[in-house]
Amino acid sequence: MYGKSPTRAVLLLGIQLTALWPIAAVEIYTSRVLEAVNGTDVRLKCTFSSFAPVGDALTVTWNFRPQDGGPEQFVFYYHVDPFKPMRGRFKDRVGWDGNLQRYDVSIILWKLQFDDNGTYTCQVKNPPDVDGLIGEIRLSVVQTVRFSEIYFLTLAIGSACTLMVIIVIVVVLFQHFRKKRWAERAQKVVELKSKEEERLNQEKKVAIYLEDTD
Repeated sequence: MYGKSPTRAVLLLGIQLTALWPIAAVEIYTSRVLEAVNGTDVRLKCTFSSFAPVGDALTVTWNFRPQDGGPEQFVFYYHVDPFKPMRGRFKDRVGWDGNLQRYDVSIILWKLQFDDNGTYTCQVKNPPDVDGLIGEIRLSVVQTVRFSEIYFLTLAIGSACTLMVIIVIVVVLFQHFRKKRWAERAQKVVELKSKEEERLNQEKKVAIYLEDTD
Protein backbone atom coordinates (compact mmCIF):
# COMPACT_ATOMS: atom_id res chain seq x y z
CA MET A 1 0.00 0.00 0.00
CA TYR A 2 1.11 3.53 -0.70
CA GLY A 3 0.95 6.34 1.86
CA LYS A 4 -0.94 9.56 1.26
CA SER A 5 1.00 12.24 -0.60
CA PRO A 6 1.81 15.49 1.30
CA THR A 7 -0.13 17.59 -1.25
CA ARG A 8 -3.25 15.48 -0.86
CA ALA A 9 -2.99 15.67 2.94
CA VAL A 10 -2.70 19.48 2.85
CA LEU A 11 -5.72 19.76 0.55
CA LEU A 12 -7.74 17.46 2.79
CA LEU A 13 -6.79 19.49 5.88
CA GLY A 14 -7.76 22.72 4.13
CA ILE A 15 -11.16 21.32 3.21
CA GLN A 16 -11.75 20.20 6.78
CA LEU A 17 -10.76 23.58 8.18
CA THR A 18 -13.02 25.35 5.69
CA ALA A 19 -15.93 23.18 6.76
CA LEU A 20 -15.30 24.02 10.40
CA TRP A 21 -14.84 27.79 9.81
CA PRO A 22 -18.01 29.79 10.61
CA ILE A 23 -19.83 31.38 7.71
CA ALA A 24 -19.10 35.12 7.80
CA ALA A 25 -21.79 37.60 6.81
CA VAL A 26 -22.26 41.30 7.39
CA GLU A 27 -25.45 42.16 9.29
CA ILE A 28 -27.19 45.41 8.29
CA TYR A 29 -29.54 47.46 10.49
CA THR A 30 -31.78 50.29 9.23
CA SER A 31 -34.99 52.06 10.24
CA ARG A 32 -36.76 50.28 7.32
CA VAL A 33 -39.51 52.94 7.12
CA LEU A 34 -38.92 56.70 7.25
CA GLU A 35 -41.08 59.80 6.67
CA ALA A 36 -39.75 63.32 6.06
CA VAL A 37 -41.13 66.69 4.98
CA ASN A 38 -40.53 68.05 1.50
CA GLY A 39 -37.67 70.55 1.33
CA THR A 40 -35.96 69.39 4.52
CA ASP A 41 -32.86 67.26 5.08
CA VAL A 42 -33.00 63.66 6.24
CA ARG A 43 -30.43 61.25 7.67
CA LEU A 44 -30.58 57.74 6.23
CA LYS A 45 -29.25 55.69 9.12
CA CYS A 46 -27.47 52.40 8.42
CA THR A 47 -25.31 50.45 10.86
CA PHE A 48 -23.69 47.04 10.56
CA SER A 49 -21.91 44.26 12.41
CA SER A 50 -19.07 42.14 11.09
CA PHE A 51 -16.88 39.28 12.31
CA ALA A 52 -13.85 40.83 10.62
CA PRO A 53 -12.19 44.00 11.92
CA VAL A 54 -12.96 47.14 9.94
CA GLY A 55 -10.13 48.00 7.57
CA ASP A 56 -9.33 49.80 4.34
CA ALA A 57 -10.97 47.01 2.34
CA LEU A 58 -14.43 47.97 3.59
CA THR A 59 -16.84 49.33 0.99
CA VAL A 60 -20.26 50.92 1.34
CA THR A 61 -22.75 51.24 -1.50
CA TRP A 62 -26.01 53.20 -1.42
CA ASN A 63 -28.54 52.83 -4.24
CA PHE A 64 -32.10 54.03 -4.89
CA ARG A 65 -35.18 52.40 -6.43
CA PRO A 66 -37.93 54.94 -7.32
CA GLN A 67 -41.39 54.29 -5.93
CA ASP A 68 -42.99 54.66 -9.35
CA GLY A 69 -40.60 52.14 -10.88
CA GLY A 70 -37.58 52.50 -13.10
CA PRO A 71 -33.92 51.46 -12.99
CA GLU A 72 -31.89 51.46 -9.82
CA GLN A 73 -29.87 54.64 -9.34
CA PHE A 74 -26.50 55.27 -7.70
CA VAL A 75 -26.61 57.40 -4.55
CA PHE A 76 -23.28 57.11 -2.72
CA TYR A 77 -20.12 55.01 -2.46
CA TYR A 78 -17.48 54.80 0.26
CA HIS A 79 -14.06 53.14 0.07
CA VAL A 80 -11.41 54.78 2.27
CA ASP A 81 -12.89 58.09 1.09
CA PRO A 82 -16.48 59.09 0.20
CA PHE A 83 -17.45 59.24 -3.49
CA LYS A 84 -20.47 61.39 -4.33
CA PRO A 85 -22.46 61.07 -7.55
CA MET A 86 -21.22 63.34 -10.35
CA ARG A 87 -24.59 63.48 -12.10
CA GLY A 88 -28.21 62.50 -11.65
CA ARG A 89 -30.83 63.47 -9.10
CA PHE A 90 -28.50 63.13 -6.11
CA LYS A 91 -25.66 65.31 -7.41
CA ASP A 92 -24.69 67.86 -4.71
CA ARG A 93 -27.53 66.54 -2.51
CA VAL A 94 -25.90 63.74 -0.53
CA GLY A 95 -23.15 63.65 2.07
CA TRP A 96 -21.34 61.14 4.29
CA ASP A 97 -22.47 61.10 7.94
CA GLY A 98 -21.06 57.78 9.07
CA ASN A 99 -18.51 56.72 11.68
CA LEU A 100 -16.72 53.46 10.96
CA GLN A 101 -15.45 53.19 14.54
CA ARG A 102 -19.09 52.89 15.56
CA TYR A 103 -19.98 50.69 12.58
CA ASP A 104 -22.13 53.50 11.21
CA VAL A 105 -22.32 54.09 7.45
CA SER A 106 -25.19 56.60 7.37
CA ILE A 107 -25.62 59.38 4.81
CA ILE A 108 -27.55 62.68 4.70
CA LEU A 109 -29.88 63.59 1.86
CA TRP A 110 -30.40 67.34 1.45
CA LYS A 111 -33.38 69.30 0.10
CA LEU A 112 -35.88 66.48 -0.19
CA GLN A 113 -38.15 66.36 -3.23
CA PHE A 114 -41.33 64.40 -3.84
CA ASP A 115 -39.61 62.28 -6.49
CA ASP A 116 -37.19 61.08 -3.78
CA ASN A 117 -39.95 58.69 -2.67
CA GLY A 118 -38.72 55.13 -2.92
CA THR A 119 -36.42 52.50 -1.43
CA TYR A 120 -32.83 53.25 -0.47
CA THR A 121 -30.50 50.26 -0.10
CA CYS A 122 -27.37 50.09 2.02
CA GLN A 123 -24.78 47.39 1.31
CA VAL A 124 -21.58 46.88 3.30
CA LYS A 125 -18.70 44.57 2.38
CA ASN A 126 -15.89 44.05 4.87
CA PRO A 127 -13.62 41.28 3.51
CA PRO A 128 -13.63 38.44 4.30
CA ASP A 129 -17.24 39.29 5.29
CA VAL A 130 -18.73 40.05 1.89
CA ASP A 131 -22.12 38.34 2.06
CA GLY A 132 -25.26 39.29 3.89
CA LEU A 133 -28.62 40.96 3.49
CA ILE A 134 -28.86 44.44 2.00
CA GLY A 135 -30.45 47.00 4.30
CA GLU A 136 -33.51 48.86 2.99
CA ILE A 137 -35.18 52.16 3.94
CA ARG A 138 -38.56 53.04 2.40
CA LEU A 139 -38.65 56.84 2.38
CA SER A 140 -41.91 58.78 2.07
CA VAL A 141 -41.64 62.49 1.34
CA VAL A 142 -44.74 64.37 2.53
CA GLN A 143 -45.94 67.97 2.30
CA THR A 144 -46.41 68.45 6.05
CA VAL A 145 -46.54 66.40 9.21
CA ARG A 146 -49.46 63.99 9.16
CA PHE A 147 -52.76 65.19 10.67
CA SER A 148 -52.68 62.54 13.35
CA GLU A 149 -49.33 63.81 14.61
CA ILE A 150 -50.54 67.42 14.60
CA TYR A 151 -53.74 66.34 16.33
CA PHE A 152 -51.96 64.53 19.14
CA LEU A 153 -49.43 67.34 19.51
CA THR A 154 -52.20 69.95 19.70
CA LEU A 155 -54.15 67.76 22.11
CA ALA A 156 -51.12 67.37 24.38
CA ILE A 157 -50.38 71.12 24.38
CA GLY A 158 -54.06 71.97 24.90
CA SER A 159 -54.37 69.52 27.77
CA ALA A 160 -51.27 70.94 29.46
CA CYS A 161 -52.55 74.51 29.09
CA THR A 162 -56.00 73.54 30.39
CA LEU A 163 -54.46 71.82 33.40
CA MET A 164 -52.38 74.90 34.18
CA VAL A 165 -55.45 77.16 33.93
CA ILE A 166 -57.40 74.85 36.26
CA ILE A 167 -54.55 74.85 38.80
CA VAL A 168 -54.35 78.66 38.69
CA ILE A 169 -58.13 78.98 39.15
CA VAL A 170 -58.10 76.55 42.10
CA VAL A 171 -55.25 78.44 43.76
CA VAL A 172 -56.96 81.82 43.25
CA LEU A 173 -60.29 80.53 44.59
CA PHE A 174 -58.56 78.94 47.56
CA GLN A 175 -56.83 82.22 48.41
CA HIS A 176 -60.08 84.14 47.94
CA PHE A 177 -62.14 81.90 50.21
CA ARG A 178 -59.41 81.82 52.84
CA LYS A 179 -59.28 85.62 52.95
CA LYS A 180 -63.07 85.72 53.09
CA ARG A 181 -63.11 83.34 56.09
CA TRP A 182 -60.47 85.43 57.87
CA ALA A 183 -62.50 88.58 57.18
CA GLU A 184 -65.67 86.95 58.54
CA ARG A 185 -63.85 85.80 61.65
CA ALA A 186 -62.40 89.27 62.19
CA GLN A 187 -65.86 90.81 61.77
CA LYS A 188 -67.31 88.42 64.36
CA VAL A 189 -64.54 89.28 66.79
CA VAL A 190 -65.25 93.00 66.34
CA GLU A 191 -68.97 92.44 66.84
CA LEU A 192 -68.37 90.39 69.99
CA LYS A 193 -66.11 93.09 71.40
CA SER A 194 -68.71 95.73 70.65
CA LYS A 195 -71.43 93.71 72.35
CA GLU A 196 -69.20 93.04 75.33
CA GLU A 197 -68.33 96.72 75.66
CA GLU A 198 -72.02 97.63 75.38
CA ARG A 199 -72.93 95.10 78.06
CA LEU A 200 -70.24 96.42 80.37
CA ASN A 201 -71.44 99.97 79.84
CA GLN A 202 -75.00 98.94 80.66
CA GLU A 203 -73.85 97.21 83.83
CA LYS A 204 -71.81 100.26 84.78
CA LYS A 205 -74.82 102.55 84.28
CA VAL A 206 -77.02 100.27 86.39
CA ALA A 207 -74.43 100.22 89.14
CA ILE A 208 -74.20 104.03 89.16
CA TYR A 209 -78.00 104.33 89.24
CA LEU A 210 -78.26 101.97 92.19
CA GLU A 211 -75.60 103.95 94.09
CA ASP A 212 -77.49 107.19 93.49
CA THR A 213 -80.79 105.75 94.71
CA ASP A 214 -79.20 104.60 97.90
